[in-house]
Amino acid sequence: MKPQHFKRLDVRKLLARGGNPFTVIRASVDALRTDEGLIVVSPFLPSPLIEKLGGEGFASRVEPQSDGSWVTYFWREAADEANS
Repeated sequence: MKPQHFKRLDVRKLLARGGNPFTVIRASVDALRTDEGLIVVSPFLPSPLIEKLGGEGFASRVEPQSDGSWVTYFWREAADEANS
């Protein structure tokens, strides 16, 4: 089941300045409580991030936006859901 509370992290400005957002994303993911998820807003589909976090037990859902950006939701999959 998806959490009711999502923290939002918009990395578009950081990327536009040439920065690497992975450290910020990693810290945000590591700080999530069990009932929280993370929303990442990016200028492109973050496929490597989806794959990385998926390997750590996170489910995801992506939503392309009309401005060309992507909103990606991440949440921990419950063990019983992952094995269904």
